[in-house]
Amino acid sequence: MPQATLRTDRIELVPLSDDHLEDEIELDADPEVMRYLTGRARDRAEVEVLHRRRLAAAERVDGLGFWAGFVDGRFAGWWILEPPTRADQGPVEGQAELGYRLLRRRWRQGLASEGARELLRHAFEDLRLTRVFAETMAVNTASRATMRAIGMRHVRTFHPDWEEPLPGSHLGEVEYAITREQWLASRAAGA
Repeated sequence: MPQATLRTDRIELVPLSDDHLEDEIELDADPEVMRYLTGRARDRAEVEVLHRRRLAAAERVDGLGFWAGFVDGRFAGWWILEPPTRADQGPVEGQAELGYRLLRRRWRQGLASEGARELLRHAFEDLRLTRVFAETMAVNTASRATMRAIGMRHVRTFHPDWEEPLPGSHLGEVEYAITREQWLASRAAGA
């Protein structure tokens, strides 16, 4: 199954392509957007390298990858469903990592959770995955709130070794997850 275009009430999620490179550069150039990821803005050359990796994610597992999100035809950010990349994340088969990154002017509008809910629907309904997880720094309260809002539960706090630890990294990283069964039960309860 090729990566699908997805839609919510407000967001059109289109598979990431070379057409979105300038949007990615704008997104990663904001140090506040990058606060819990790098602690600094990324320059164009860094984003160009990452863009290639983001495109390659769609080739690893059918239906997974990065999506550029548009609201009223304007770029708002990107969302991902990506196969696990580290041994401690579990097997690739049946799972994906959820992520999102929005332009600062799009924060606090409910867009992160709206897009993430659609990716959960896609993961469990269209792709029949068994588990979706997400990770962030323990101090990233906004991202953690989004994870809880879409029905994910805290699974663990862990402490990776960082070459250049960011402020707050001593509190660790957190993993949240939801299984297909939990997602189906929450949909049935909300029906």
